[in-house]
Amino acid sequence: MSRVAKAPITIPAGVEVSLNGSSMAVKGKLGQMQMEVHPSVTITTAENILTFDIAKVERKDEKKAWAQAGTARANTANLIQGVSEGWEKKLTLIGVGYRAKAMGKVLDLTLGFSHPVKYDLPEGITAETPSQTEIVVKGMDKQKVGQAAAEIRAYRPPEPYKGKGVRYTDEYVVRKEAKKK
Repeated sequence: MSRVAKAPITIPAGVEVSLNGSSMAVKGKLGQMQMEVHPSVTITTAENILTFDIAKVERKDEKKAWAQAGTARANTANLIQGVSEGWEKKLTLIGVGYRAKAMGKVLDLTLGFSHPVKYDLPEGITAETPSQTEIVVKGMDKQKVGQAAAEIRAYRPPEPYKGKGVRYTDEYVVRKEAKKK
């Protein structure tokens, strides 16, 4: 039985949640998002509180239904936070000459290659560069923000000997000792 599905979600002020069959739409100050809910999950709304439960299923399918209810609850919480506050991932560039510059929908990266790397940001995602070695990826959709940050990091992942590369700000890179004679 899912413990995540048992926790109710309080809808913050300024956020509207509308249920239409198996479709859920969430609208807030940053925009609107929607998702499909699995048929084995039932969602009820009462006084700005969303509760999740399973529909009538056979005994053998009950465990899978609770797993779907927990997933639906987590995804709904992510949607609500996305439309009200938004999501962000912070990246740090470590290395001599490694720089980043945000220019509209394009992120210009200098990562030690013979050419600059230009990363086109997906729709609904923005990037800021508070300094030349910091990148802040922001957006409503948690999945798109994480995917964009992972794609930027993939150009030059941190290497274990000197720690150079693009890393998440809260990431710890395990360092290796150099080869000895």
